[in-house]
Amino acid sequence: MDTITARPARSRWRRLAAVAIGATLAAGGVVATAAAPAIAEDCSAYPWMDASKSSEVRANALLAASTQNQKYRWLVEQPANSPQQTTFSGVVYPVQVPCTPTVIYANGPDGVYTKAGTTAWPGPIAVASTWNLELGEEKAVAHASESFDSRSAVVLGPGIASGRTPLSGRTSEYFGEDPLLSGLMAAANVEGLEHGNPDKPVVANLKHYVANEQETDRQTSSSNMDERTLRQVYDLPYEIAIKESDPGSVMCSYNQVNGVYACENPILTTSLGQQAGFDGYVMSDFGSVHSTSASMNAGLDQELNRPVWYTPARLDAALAAKEITQAQIDKAAFDVVHTYIEKGLFDHPVPATAIPNVSTPAHKALAREIAEQSTVLLKNDGVLPLGEDAPTVAVIGQTASSTPTAGVSAKTGCAWFLVFARSTALNCDAIADPLSAITQRVQQAGGQVLYANGADTAQAAAVAAQADVSIVFGHYTMGETTDLADLHLDANGDALISAVAAASDKTVAVLNAGSAVEMPWLGDVDAVLHAWHSGEQFGPALAELLWGDVNPSAKLPMTFPKSVSDTPTGTSTAQYPGIFSDGSTTRPAGTNEIRQVNYTEGLQVGYKWYDEQGIDPLFEFGYGLSYTSFEYSNLKVKVDRDRRTNERATATVSFTVTNTGDRDGTEIPQVYLTLPDAAGEPGKRLVSFDRVELAAGESTRVELVVDSAASNHPFSIWDVNTDRWVSPKGRYEIAVGSSSRDLRLTDSLQLNITMPAASANGRG
Repeated sequence: MDTITARPARSRWRRLAAVAIGATLAAGGVVATAAAPAIAEDCSAYPWMDASKSSEVRANALLAASTQNQKYRWLVEQPANSPQQTTFSGVVYPVQVPCTPTVIYANGPDGVYTKAGTTAWPGPIAVASTWNLELGEEKAVAHASESFDSRSAVVLGPGIASGRTPLSGRTSEYFGEDPLLSGLMAAANVEGLEHGNPDKPVVANLKHYVANEQETDRQTSSSNMDERTLRQVYDLPYEIAIKESDPGSVMCSYNQVNGVYACENPILTTSLGQQAGFDGYVMSDFGSVHSTSASMNAGLDQELNRPVWYTPARLDAALAAKEITQAQIDKAAFDVVHTYIEKGLFDHPVPATAIPNVSTPAHKALAREIAEQSTVLLKNDGVLPLGEDAPTVAVIGQTASSTPTAGVSAKTGCAWFLVFARSTALNCDAIADPLSAITQRVQQAGGQVLYANGADTAQAAAVAAQADVSIVFGHYTMGETTDLADLHLDANGDALISAVAAASDKTVAVLNAGSAVEMPWLGDVDAVLHAWHSGEQFGPALAELLWGDVNPSAKLPMTFPKSVSDTPTGTSTAQYPGIFSDGSTTRPAGTNEIRQVNYTEGLQVGYKWYDEQGIDPLFEFGYGLSYTSFEYSNLKVKVDRDRRTNERATATVSFTVTNTGDRDGTEIPQVYLTLPDAAGEPGKRLVSFDRVELAAGESTRVELVVDSAASNHPFSIWDVNTDRWVSPKGRYEIAVGSSSRDLRLTDSLQLNITMPAASANGRG
């Protein structure tokens, strides 16, 4: 019997993940801070305020009552969102039509940024490591509530990238390297943001579209790739997120894609609109617009922050030159207005003043649950969980304590670094630090804790030598605008862990980093916990995991390489960081030349690269240990086809999972599919997963349905000759297991279906 019990808010994602989601079944300028403007005494007199009418009717009525320059206001963030203000950076507009709301945009794919009284959540990459879509949605519901009460009704997030290189400075903001996991996590985030609080509506902004895979020269580089790679690797997670959650907006990225800036690239209409079906509004990143007519023709609706390229003068000139049409202006304005109305911003304006403290006890409890479920147990030679035998415990390292050492403290492990604010992206002042949580636990059992900040390696080793067990912390900082130089720990962290391990009988390494970590000391320590950026509940969550009150269940959403040279981009500067016309990685002096970043690894991104190249990673995608063990058995695969049209098939994959240990635990079974050789597809692909909670000794039957019509196109490849998804005929291999390399059960199926022709929908 299936023993999974889902909370009501979580039932939708459990059901959808179990069928692999059947299709038929950066930063932004935030300047609008004025209090809500005065509006007409009787807004019911205006048809766009009549909530009994459809959002389409209301939006059209507003635009019909607008002058041309009032329509222009919607095409730039500041005039769109401050309806009573008339001048923006010297550009003058008329006052907007009555009864339009003040709307404030807020950056923050992981939470409300830099505001006291808000919750510091674990980062998106940590949320992805839970593989818990329901929990991700719950977090987004809480995030949306805090955002609205802080007066922000558009959240610039969630973010999606494809993990091409673990050196990318914003890896912590994304959901990992796999299209299905990343797309579904983003969709769950959008659902929570936009639908979790009907009286506190928030619009999600999916970003940064597309192939924004590095911070190095992000504004002056071109991501160059073939069409199939673009569709299957970089577009696909966006398509999944859009089809499963219908976000109100998408942000186009800074970089060029094949030599054309993303915000004036036709893919906004072809890939994003026609293929993915996006029908909200496209906004730019701050400063990512480079044209008026080309951007409008490509499908850019709104310029972020102040008017530069979408000023009335430039739009009038483009219209007069017949470079754009009035219909395009009207459509862009409609896209914005319709989204605001449809998502509830007209009917539920933000508070006139921000609520001071919006982090509730329930939010803090949720942050702790996410921290517990997201911390990955990477190694355990029997030292964990710790016993209650009152030992002497050494706690060593800067991120263990709330007291800073050389500017580093537990706050550093709380959230990734926001370069512009020179602090953590989230408000981590309320951090519950590990040292305090561990000390409380040990002292309650009659033991003692010895602490060393680790700045002096010899002194740290001396402290470790006095302890029964040493818990040593390592970290590195990362953030927007700058990529990582390598995957080694900051502050001489590798040497610190090695020294502690040499001096201690038992050593547990705890890591705070938003991406992969190289571990030259791995063989010397007894256990490793990767806590990512773990949020404000880092300490209590870690203590629960160390002593086994919570059994680790997290799985890696990205591959950890043994070294950067093993990664898909690790040996070619033309692939990363990209080169210039002279073949160097340094821009020629006195030029504005675009850095060319060549995605010649093609489809071999993430675990597909390691599979295809035969490279053993340090820890593979989907990997994570538990304090118990799980056995898989009795795999059955049943294929059903639509006999009438022969255009759809489903594979029902069922198997038994048994908890063979002596502790209750949660396993995340993963289903992978290898396509026929004719597909020319590297490695295998994740096509479904689940979370299974089992008591010690308990078994459950898991049934997952892989649908050919699903938004992740599980059986298909992109055919560049016909511009559609096609399913190669032949034998498909199914594998089920605990990670991408720990596959316990295999079977095969024959699939002979004819995919329907791609249909145009969405934008364009």
